[in-house]
Amino acid sequence: MLDIELIRDDPDHVLRAVQERGDDVDVRRILDLDERRRALVHESGELRARRNEVSRQIGASKRKPPELIEEMRRVGGRIKELDEQTRVVEDQLGGLLIALPNIPGDDVPLGADESENVVLRSPEDLPKFDFEPAPHWEIGERLNIIDLPRAAKLAGSRFYVLKRKGARLQRALISWMLDTHARDYGYEEMYLPDLVSTDAAVGSGQLPKFEDNMYHDDEDELWLVPTAEVPLTGFHAGEILEPGALPLNYAAHTPCFRRERAAAGRDTRGIKRVHQFEKVEMYKLVEPERSDAELETMLAQVEDMCVRLGIPHRVKLLCAGDLGFAAAMTYDIEMWAPGCGEWLEVSSCSTCGDFQARRANIRYRPGPGARPRFVHTLNGSGLGVARTLIAVLENYQQADGSVVVPDVLRPYTGFDVIE
Repeated sequence: MLDIELIRDDPDHVLRAVQERGDDVDVRRILDLDERRRALVHESGELRARRNEVSRQIGASKRKPPELIEEMRRVGGRIKELDEQTRVVEDQLGGLLIALPNIPGDDVPLGADESENVVLRSPEDLPKFDFEPAPHWEIGERLNIIDLPRAAKLAGSRFYVLKRKGARLQRALISWMLDTHARDYGYEEMYLPDLVSTDAAVGSGQLPKFEDNMYHDDEDELWLVPTAEVPLTGFHAGEILEPGALPLNYAAHTPCFRRERAAAGRDTRGIKRVHQFEKVEMYKLVEPERSDAELETMLAQVEDMCVRLGIPHRVKLLCAGDLGFAAAMTYDIEMWAPGCGEWLEVSSCSTCGDFQARRANIRYRPGPGARPRFVHTLNGSGLGVARTLIAVLENYQQADGSVVVPDVLRPYTGFDVIE
């Protein structure tokens, strides 16, 4: 959520930012409602002060002046009216503020959609094969490690079943990712619920924006997580972190559930775009002056994982029109999939500034007795497992149809090749 003071002080800047993102939240309406709310609160405060003053007068008087008693009756009625009007205005204002996206950072390029993202780094040459590389769905079927028809029988389209060494390879990827984050990068491993409350989903910025893409349990009012970012944001909601507590670095593996309605008809083959997939998430809570540097650190860690896996990758800086709702700046890291012949996004590393912290009310004290400030939050996939699995299968396929396991994963798989 944006600071209302920012909107008051520079509404044109906020309006431009919203337009750059291709959004249509009425910023002027927010200002009108904010001004109306402040006027109502001011009038109500003056009437309450008058009521307190008259109450003291009546209490000190031996007689009860009827004109003052009548005035207090009118004042009490007016205060009640103002309170109701304030509640209505605050509900309307809150509904608009909660729908307002984050403001793009100064270094974010202008652009309407993903076609205008900027490639920052890319390998000069891609690996060459002395045979025609197959896509992962053909590899998986041939090696009997991916079963898409039976997944469709179980749950419909856009689900998948991993079998035998395919399932073990996925488990190896998850374990290696978590160990790398904890052992080499200093993250604290977390195990989280796969269901969260509405408050948690609102705090992270998933609701109300992405309600149509989330799976919902109506009876218990719980939501299946689309990413571990959601429960990790809610983990410290409503807290004031004591001096010295920051930075907090968390890593968590969760299944992720997304309807992907906006992507209907796209990328339906294989396991690239599915309704349920595994992901290891990185999450940081930091002091504001550290957030830019921490974003670069997170990006470097994701690139390091790509290098350790031996898979070509590139880095893109997202333009304003392609930013996620809560993000102020985002790097996408993509792995090359030679069988599909395309780059696959395996991570998005984002800084959200204090946007999520304001929604979830997460603050910290810079020093003993200091006034609390909002933390800055950052998140990144480290990595998306399904697409990393695709990249492994397609990059490490051999002419005889087998797939060699990357060196870093062999201690986790217990085998060197899938054949």
